[in-house]
Amino acid sequence: MKHSSFDFEDIKVGYFTAGEGLPVMMIHGSGPGASSLGNWSKVLKPLSQRYRVYAMDLVGFGTSDRKPTQPYFDFSLWVRQAKAMLDLIDVPQIGVIGHSLSAAIALQLASADQRIRAVLTTGAIGAPFAVSDATKRVWRSPANRDELVATLSTLIHDRSIIDEAYIANREPVVFSPGYGDYFNEMFTGHPEQYVEQTTLSDDTLSAITCPVVMLHGREDIPFPAKTSEILASKINHADLTLLHHCSHSVAFERSDAFLAAAYHLFN
Repeated sequence: MKHSSFDFEDIKVGYFTAGEGLPVMMIHGSGPGASSLGNWSKVLKPLSQRYRVYAMDLVGFGTSDRKPTQPYFDFSLWVRQAKAMLDLIDVPQIGVIGHSLSAAIALQLASADQRIRAVLTTGAIGAPFAVSDATKRVWRSPANRDELVATLSTLIHDRSIIDEAYIANREPVVFSPGYGDYFNEMFTGHPEQYVEQTTLSDDTLSAITCPVVMLHGREDIPFPAKTSEILASKINHADLTLLHHCSHSVAFERSDAFLAAAYHLFN
């Protein structure tokens, strides 16, 4: 993977590229320590063997700079950032993959940008859902390794796959100077406000004309599958698959199903 960056509204945005073929932009979720390399670690290489992959880090995550002023949770900024990435790639047709928060970003883009050929979402938010204790845990930065493991266990159904390598991949980010304070400020206040900010209107969803494939773990507790069911019911060309023995981290837990869906959709 080659790392590059560009300036967006005076903020440096980092992204990774690899492969050749149909361009596919990938956007990660918003959990503690989330990043392109962390979110997509098991699928980047096989995808790059078929497509030209652009895996972007959202502002405040991964290799992108943090937002200098509050609010740090800024859905409209992230949508503009994704649009800027599309403009940078500058191709007539592109596929987009969005996880969790970024599923809503991908669908928002697809409603207005005809360059988007197809969208694949995993663990999507974008519709109203009840915030649980599990959701609140994911929206707080772990203070130590034990809390990090507990948070990861909230996002993954089969805890046996949370190995040392997976934990070690998150630790340098989560425990870097100032990260915890920044992340906690991002999700300060009533968590319901973040559900409201990312809820897509019926007009937005009905305006999506490209094919959409949605994958959601049946055992997803913090972000229940009902959100994808609601979204899929309002998108004209949407297919929804619920995955057994899978929580929120679809590309990590069920990479086989993820890759099969991507190959079918983008081919």
